[in-house]
Amino acid sequence: MTLASLIAFAGLCLILSVTPGPDTFLVLRIALNRPSAGIAAAAGSAGAAIVWAALVGIGLAALLEQSAELFRWLKIAGGLYLLYLGISSFIKSRKAAKAGIDGTGPDTPLPYSRLAGLGAGALSTLLNPKVGLFYLAVVPQFIPHGGDTMGTALILGVVVAVIAFAYLSMVAVVAFKAMRWLKRPKVSTVVERTSSGIIAALGLGVVASGASS
Repeated sequence: MTLASLIAFAGLCLILSVTPGPDTFLVLRIALNRPSAGIAAAAGSAGAAIVWAALVGIGLAALLEQSAELFRWLKIAGGLYLLYLGISSFIKSRKAAKAGIDGTGPDTPLPYSRLAGLGAGALSTLLNPKVGLFYLAVVPQFIPHGGDTMGTALILGVVVAVIAFAYLSMVAVVAFKAMRWLKRPKVSTVVERTSSGIIAALGLGVVASGASS
């Protein structure tokens, strides 16, 4: 694989990363209360991207393309998980509002720990079949004929992971600093509930699409 091919692949990944998706909204929601947990979610998402790359490298991801039924159920599972994240985040926001928590005090309970953020980010990406299909459709084009398929797939996976982690970490930090700057409990509540609703809506859309396919 040439340097030009690697740069072209990195550019494609950058374009896809800055396009808002489930991982972006998930990291945004988590980072509003704790930026380090948001960064952990970004790390989980990046790590899961490497797992998908490995699956493509050993040929397991090809099963998604060959088995429409498996793709359908995996898609529904990912949608249900997103729906769960959105609803649970909304419930936590309501409980915090009723308890009089404004999200700015030093003793504010944190809905997500770093470990929980890491797990949420990883599961969100692992249960998103579109990530696997992206690798399945794009990665083979950058693997030289007769070359090391597994090694090349992992290299490309690392490129995806680094770009995704950098972008999502930036989203986490900017989101938290923006909320610290505003320091308005009502605004924080609206943003948290809106992002939770978007995650839930994305989940519903994925479930509906999977059920109808």
